[in-house]
Amino acid sequence: MGPRKPLDLFAFSVMVALCLCWGFQQIAVKLIAADVTPVMQMALRSGMASLVLGAVTFRNEGRGAFADGTLPAGLLVGLLFGLEFLFIAQGLVLTSASHMVVFLYSAPIFSALGLHLRFREERLKVLQWIGVLVAFGGIAVSFLGAGEQVSGDMLIGDAMGLLAGLAWGLTTVAIRGSRLSDAPAVKTLFYQVAFAGVMLLGIAFLRGETAINLTPTVALNLGFQTIVITLISYVIWFWLLRKYLASRLSILSFLTPLFGVVFSVAILHEPLEPAFVAGALLVLAGISLVSGAELLRDRFGRAAA
Repeated sequence: MGPRKPLDLFAFSVMVALCLCWGFQQIAVKLIAADVTPVMQMALRSGMASLVLGAVTFRNEGRGAFADGTLPAGLLVGLLFGLEFLFIAQGLVLTSASHMVVFLYSAPIFSALGLHLRFREERLKVLQWIGVLVAFGGIAVSFLGAGEQVSGDMLIGDAMGLLAGLAWGLTTVAIRGSRLSDAPAVKTLFYQVAFAGVMLLGIAFLRGETAINLTPTVALNLGFQTIVITLISYVIWFWLLRKYLASRLSILSFLTPLFGVVFSVAILHEPLEPAFVAGALLVLAGISLVSGAELLRDRFGRAAA
């Protein structure tokens, strides 16, 4: 496969649509948390998606589907994906959806840093480094400025959101730096959801969190999480990773927390603390600075060529 391309209008438009879906997923989990625990929701949607993806993989590649050298990397990204979902599920019990979506989508910063260390074409420029520092400054403001209005449990939940972001960022680096980089998107996602499904289902059983109150609303919600988010959106995401520069795609996902916060306030009526708002704005400013610097460099670089 040839070199990854910088973002074009098509990739930008697709990423905006993906960010809308991803911005809503934490709200979707919260909406039915009283009927199905977040850990069980993650286990169910991963498990159901893995059945579909596994069938497609075997149909396309036959019995030798996992004899192509991708299995070790697949197990690694599956573990990282499972950890990400575990941190999200547990974090949502302790913190708000708006907090979770902002801290989770620190992932582009972690992936950009990891890719910078691994690949020459993914190196960050000086202005982008400033953006990274601004984003981490925003995280510090959110935690240090929380004060007494935020409980200890919420801070722990926020920290789990940050750990989930780290796990997601490392997943992107692991895919980019392994044979999964050129593997079909369906197979890459199968590795992730299959491992995560087994892992999270085991944790749900151990913790006695397997009860399900299956109402029509719950069924519709789980269907959305499984089909739209876990299957369609992630397959498209991994397809984009095969075509475009991974750090640029990850950075563009800074739109997701914006959508997530709006959905959280509008649908869940969650309050926004001043320190969190200030920190979130810094995080978004840092990420957009990294993204904007690269997009401007690509545009004016081509114009001058």
